[in-house]
Amino acid sequence: MSSIPEQFEERMTTLLGTDYPNFVGVLDSPAPVSIRLNSLKQVELKTSGVVPWAERGFYLASRPVFTLDPRFHAGAYYVQEASSMFLEQALLQHAPLDRPATFLDLCAAPGGKSTHIQNLIHNDSLLVSNEVIRSRVGALVENLQKWGGANCVVTSNDAEDFQQIPGLFDVIVVDAPCSGEGMFRKDPGARTEWSPENVAICAARQKRIIESVWPALKENGLLIYSTCTFNRAENEENLLWLAQNHDVEFLAIRTDPEWGIQEVSEDSIRGYRFYPHKVAGEGFFLAVVRKREHEDIPHFRNSPKDAFSAPSKKVIQEVETWLLPGDYSFIQREDIIQSLPARWQHVIWGLTRKLRVMYAGTYLATQKNNKLVPEHPLALSSVLNHSHFQTLELTEAEALSYLRKESLNLDTDYRGFAIMAFEGLPLGWGNVLPGRINNLYPSGWRIRM
Repeated sequence: MSSIPEQFEERMTTLLGTDYPNFVGVLDSPAPVSIRLNSLKQVELKTSGVVPWAERGFYLASRPVFTLDPRFHAGAYYVQEASSMFLEQALLQHAPLDRPATFLDLCAAPGGKSTHIQNLIHNDSLLVSNEVIRSRVGALVENLQKWGGANCVVTSNDAEDFQQIPGLFDVIVVDAPCSGEGMFRKDPGARTEWSPENVAICAARQKRIIESVWPALKENGLLIYSTCTFNRAENEENLLWLAQNHDVEFLAIRTDPEWGIQEVSEDSIRGYRFYPHKVAGEGFFLAVVRKREHEDIPHFRNSPKDAFSAPSKKVIQEVETWLLPGDYSFIQREDIIQSLPARWQHVIWGLTRKLRVMYAGTYLATQKNNKLVPEHPLALSSVLNHSHFQTLELTEAEALSYLRKESLNLDTDYRGFAIMAFEGLPLGWGNVLPGRINNLYPSGWRIRM
């Protein structure tokens, strides 16, 4: 691997003192492999240990080829760095998880924290997952669709755009773009890109992001700020700057000493730093801040009926049978039929007026010549009524063929749209016709290995 930058070494020696050799000694060792299971889906995997701060977080003994695991494509688990799963403790100990609430994951791609949040929040909560870099939005949408939650909106906006909806969110998660010092073990390229100048640029960008999105947080709402870096400029100093410019309260997170997490306490601020020689994970920093300033709560008065076209009653009656019982609002955009959480339809409509909304709710069907063709996200959704559709169970070889969008030959007398599944986990749709099965897996998602 590339060498450690000299100025980084000097900074880390100041932070760690005599413990620095232990820290640098692990940077050339193999990184732990960790995954987080999806509470919306059932799966059994062979693991080698648990991530102690995440109920569904597990370590693997070695890194498999995830691309060739159909369960990965079914959204049964997410490959996520273990330290970043500490978000769970911040949410469990301080966030409103027992009631409907509004959450914003501001820097969301590729979706690790959004899928984590979605598993923890109340079923009637709303999650807005935002990614400003347009080229990364596709991966975010794909991962959220695979995860299966039906209460998410994906946007692609700069942080300052959220000033148009002041006081909307109970919780805002800012996993800020950073200098990536915590990735020196996993990503050797992070070493060559590091410089004091880049650290300063990142720290300034992080301040701008926090200041820009701050008005969108409710009074007494929570800002959860995290980075994958060690230095004070991007962590403690940014928090001190926040405390100097706003009325805030830093909240403590209960931890177990055996976890190896370092608690940071300086003046009024609190934070939690992860060192790779002390935890089974990479470098990470997280702090929880409560906002003590007043914000007006927005009121979205426009009726969704004025904003969205409604499908015909016949179409609604049909797609309702495709879903588990629930409170849905159905809309039609061109030929696409989709469902939204009825509780949040006015808010979602308001978001479409203020932000660049890329995806919302669940895509259910495409209307073609008075016929409804089920959409791929529905097959993976937690609201799918499985009893309404035939399920065809695939072997592992058949599942991989399906995921490559290859032709399938299955012995079945069934005709029509069927769920293609592996170990009971839906992978997508197939249209079973006499003598063949049309593979409806999305072309852009297909395995190319």
